[in-house]
Amino acid sequence: MSERHITRAGQGGGRDVFEYALLRVVPRVERGECINAGVLVYCRAKAYVGARTHLDEARLLALDPDADVAGVRAALRAVEGVCEGGEAAGQAAGDDAGRRFRWLIAPRSTVVQPGPVHTGLTVDPVAETERLLDLLVR
Repeated sequence: MSERHITRAGQGGGRDVFEYALLRVVPRVERGECINAGVLVYCRAKAYVGARTHLDEARLLALDPDADVAGVRAALRAVEGVCEGGEAAGQAAGDDAGRRFRWLIAPRSTVVQPGPVHTGLTVDPVAETERLLDLLVR
């Protein structure tokens, strides 16, 4: 039996568990082709939920020359707004960070879709959001 590495409270070296999911743009759902256009990050210990997006318009149009670029940008901005909370979050404004994250990662068959959820450890979830955007999207 192999040893498992389980981090318990106080054993993470000052790091907290976080969850993240990619935001994918699927311009033609029936074809299933997609590009990564953002990342969602949730850290319960810091009560943080955040999203950073970057739409590569040329890649999107390579998949579908008729893609609604303005509509995709609006959908990505809406995700960022839900993460920020306040008026930009609409009905989710009163929800805590975890509930907003869970709502955003719920499977859907729209042009902007969340990918599977992954986990990690971080000292700074805001910096982690930017790092993941650079690593997985840009």
